Amino acid sequence: MGNNNRLKILLVGDASSFHHTLAEGLRKLGHEAVVASHGGHWLDTGRDIDTGRRWKSKAGGLELWLRWHLGLKQKMTGFDVVSIATQSFIELRPHRAQAIYDYLRANNRSMFCTALGTDSNYVEECIDPASPIRYSEFRLFGAQSPLCKAQPSLVSEWLSEPLKNFGNHIWATADGAVSALYEYDVALRRVLPPEKIAYGGIPINVDDLQPVSLPDRIEKVRFFLGRYRGRYLEKGTDVMEAAARAVVGRYPSRAELIIVENKPYEEYLGLMRSAHVVLDQLYSYTPATNALQAMAYGLNTVSGGAPEFYDFIGEKELQPVIHVEPDYESVVRALEQTVLHPEAIRPRGLAGREFVIRHNHYLTVARRNLEFWQNRLAAAGCCDGRRGGACHE
Repeated sequence: MGNNNRLKILLVGDASSFHHTLAEGLRKLGHEAVVASHGGHWLDTGRDIDTGRRWKSKAGGLELWLRWHLGLKQKMTGFDVVSIATQSFIELRPHRAQAIYDYLRANNRSMFCTALGTDSNYVEECIDPASPIRYSEFRLFGAQSPLCKAQPSLVSEWLSEPLKNFGNHIWATADGAVSALYEYDVALRRVLPPEKIAYGGIPINVDDLQPVSLPDRIEKVRFFLGRYRGRYLEKGTDVMEAAARAVVGRYPSRAELIIVENKPYEEYLGLMRSAHVVLDQLYSYTPATNALQAMAYGLNTVSGGAPEFYDFIGEKELQPVIHVEPDYESVVRALEQTVLHPEAIRPRGLAGREFVIRHNHYLTVARRNLEFWQNRLAAAGCCDGRRGGACHE
């Protein structure tokens, strides 16, 4: 696979600096990695090629489409591995995104998908009564979620014919997919055989996130909540905030709440370090990027840390996430217990950092991806160093 098995890798699209951090790990391991993304908009995360829309309007889409043809496409050929960040890897209509996908697939050696966010297949999994995913941002124990009550057409939009057809095209032609979360892994099983699926996890650059020194006993617990404008209901931020305000109101001398909204990535992380307990997603089985970053700092996190997730990754000992069920009372109980037992915060924080080092260190996640890509390339007979044309069985 080239000299000394060194791969040339293109990661297209991003969310919460996932591909950017994965690329850092891949480079550390001696591979060439290029990230093409919009930088997460206000997060402004690192990328080598900017694929963002300059305007939200129709004109912005046309400008990006022209930019693709006039220069971007030439920068995205000749790679050993291309992995797209779900079917939303670029902010264009499905037929144009599919044309770009097909170009990338035809002009590189292999094509993969990083399952790191919502797509049509994931939505179908969430609303399937037979799914082991009992709750999500789209469905709560068989009932409509707050998000879908507020946006009644949301599910039908995700399951529209153009999006579903594009998703099906990806699953029929991709060489495999790597999942970021337990939930996304479950969803992939609907559309791909087991040999084309691998769990990678979320990469966290633990080296850059040095732990905060928490006291043995905290006099006033500082809760931290990051708001993402327009995604309150999707993340369950509305419930988290209401529960936190209730607990702080009940114990004003023992707890406080810090809220930040739509801050650039580095500034956001700096503000997070001032907290003791970070409130993250409500409708998740798996701790996602925000929660894992908090844990890397040695902070406590309130999020998804369901038994199904720990069973999935084979973790029997380290289970440091303050797990909450997706309802207001569950969050209130968890936050109140944290305030009443502040002596548990520091040891839980130490266990959290150890968990991230064990399961989500960016080099560990990079190695998982590399092993899967290399195995798929070998299975498809694409290890002879040739370029141009994806691997097909």
